[in-house]
Amino acid sequence: MRKLTCLLLLLLPIQLLAQQFDPVKALVKRRAPWLSNHIVFEPLKNTSSEIVELQTIKNKLVIHASGANAAAVGINWYLKYYCHRSMSHMGDNMSPVFPIPNVNKKVTVQAAAKYRYALNYCTYNYTMSFYSWPDWERELDWMALNGVNTMLTVEGMEAVWQNTLRKIGYTENEINSFIVGPAYTAWWLMGNIEGWGGPMPQSQIDNRKLIQQKMMKRMQELGIQPVLQGFYGMVPSSLKNKSKAHIIDQGTWGAFKRPDILDPTDPEFSRIAGIYYSEIQKLYGKNIYFFAGDPFHEGGKTEGVDLKKAGTAIQASMQNYYPGSTWVLQGWQDNPKQAMLDGLDKTKVLVQELFGEFTNNWEKRKAYDNTPFIWCSVNNFGERPGVYGKLQRFADEVYRARNSTYSNYLKGVGIMPEGINNNPPDYDLMLELGWRQEHVDTRNWIDKYAQYRYGKSDGHASNAWQGFLQTIYQSLPGYQEGAGESIFCARPALKVKSISSWGTLTRNYDTVAFANAVKEFAKAAPALKNSATYKIDLINMVRQLLANKGTLTFNEMVTAYNSKNLQTFNAASAKFLHMIRLTDDLLNTDQYFRLNTYLKQAIDNGNTAEEKANNLKNELMQITYWGENVRTEDNLHEYAYKEWAGLMDSYYLPRWEIYFDYLRSNLQGKNVQEPDYFSWERKWVDDNQKLNPEKPQRPLLEVVDEILSM
Repeated sequence: MRKLTCLLLLLLPIQLLAQQFDPVKALVKRRAPWLSNHIVFEPLKNTSSEIVELQTIKNKLVIHASGANAAAVGINWYLKYYCHRSMSHMGDNMSPVFPIPNVNKKVTVQAAAKYRYALNYCTYNYTMSFYSWPDWERELDWMALNGVNTMLTVEGMEAVWQNTLRKIGYTENEINSFIVGPAYTAWWLMGNIEGWGGPMPQSQIDNRKLIQQKMMKRMQELGIQPVLQGFYGMVPSSLKNKSKAHIIDQGTWGAFKRPDILDPTDPEFSRIAGIYYSEIQKLYGKNIYFFAGDPFHEGGKTEGVDLKKAGTAIQASMQNYYPGSTWVLQGWQDNPKQAMLDGLDKTKVLVQELFGEFTNNWEKRKAYDNTPFIWCSVNNFGERPGVYGKLQRFADEVYRARNSTYSNYLKGVGIMPEGINNNPPDYDLMLELGWRQEHVDTRNWIDKYAQYRYGKSDGHASNAWQGFLQTIYQSLPGYQEGAGESIFCARPALKVKSISSWGTLTRNYDTVAFANAVKEFAKAAPALKNSATYKIDLINMVRQLLANKGTLTFNEMVTAYNSKNLQTFNAASAKFLHMIRLTDDLLNTDQYFRLNTYLKQAIDNGNTAEEKANNLKNELMQITYWGENVRTEDNLHEYAYKEWAGLMDSYYLPRWEIYFDYLRSNLQGKNVQEPDYFSWERKWVDDNQKLNPEKPQRPLLEVVDEILSM
């Protein structure tokens, strides 16, 4: 009996090590069930780094891994580079492969980065405002497969704030006026706005709390550390009417009243911070090792604050409740402020070099004064459409930082998109850089990407992607907030420099070379006709091509108007409107590009008619005028514009038609009033909180041929 007991005790650690892979087995069953019975997972013992080994042994793919996250990376490596299969935010290529390919010689993949970070605050709204648990389950599977091991997780912070404010004497109405609507959480947590789009119904707050709890459990199973929102002093702007503490009025962020900052050196700070962290512990547990939160984000006022002492106090409260935790700070604009960094224990800080495709603050600021940092890419703003990404710069800068004077402080890489439903090669490459030691040549990488994206090699697709790499995905220096924008989505005017206030209409690539690459890509249609991912990419590339052509037609219209040539103006404006209708036809061929897809997601996320209506209003406001009703502070309109079927023909088309009628009347000598788009846009949102009638779909290749022949 004693021998049996001893044997069981010896076997127990082995059983526990084997069980760590059960969540990865479940992931495979969800995403590639055809592969599930062909894999054996084995733990790698005595390894100090994250590593996975792949090899076929006795007709089974044997995966030796240091942990669940590395095992998931091994699965993805095998899927991509042996099965030519992949998941993405723009379609999946995961159909069965039989027989499964052999790995005849052992393949080793080792982490090159301690942290592989994912998600911007903004991603939670530009993409994830109305995610259900199945959406999050899929998201977390994708994250694990791509080796993410640290992820911003702020889905359930409303419940924490609600409970905290109740404890300090706030009424339910006062709490409701502070917490924002479901599409604006990011800018609330970043300290930019309060109340807008709300109130958030209790059922939504409760549902987000439950989803956050599910997410954190699944993340723990898959080896992904959650990053929750820390308490950095943000408080409702109404608190100064209730408290004698030192509270710094933060003024406005554009048209929005900002929450205030409770001075972290004031005794009241530690009291409220204690309540806040206690509520996090009650809801989400004590095993949390990362907290985000940026004081004075995007223009916050620091007058009267000792920043060094403030930083010390913020970190001290965090450490009191979560000893050993790391404070994650955004390297964005002048954040993190140097004076605040001076007060921190930097061994418990991680700075995100947020906008790495443009900045090199990690170098200019000497690794943020010798602070651990990660190199990140934003790559898009507002989840605006457009194919874009400085792919070779991603590879070059990460490699350069790894081999720089500050290499000891470079702790990883991260994807920080404002919205993630776009540009899949950006995310694939960035996260692979967390598992590649070598200096990646994207010309070689992109060929393999096209193969696993579509399921097989094709000469036309391969040639096209080399063309895309030299145009839309090239790595020219210079400041640019995302892709060149589409003139079709501009608020009408004769002079349009950009569609969103900080975007650009400029094409800094050879548009003729890009057009040739798109035509080459279209030639792959016969060979890839059964590929859903090819279809999505074809739509997207042709959409971009048509947007480029639209700018030329717009310029013809402007020239005709300025020269008072009514006949040419009518022809050019009619052609421009036809292009918008044609864009709608193109996008309507796939649900990914339809407004109704996202409106339905918002509707399904609501439990009552009132909730569904508020969700719809939040969604439609965000993608049109964004928010607030102050004409002198209207800079956010079109910041998150979308080229979606149902939006092109119901919003952008009539807005341009109104404008062309106005210009035509001017040419005809009629005295008419200029359209009031500020009011028109808000009325459109109020009148369109419903699903659009479904339109008949034209055959995709018919629409593509028409556009390519223009």
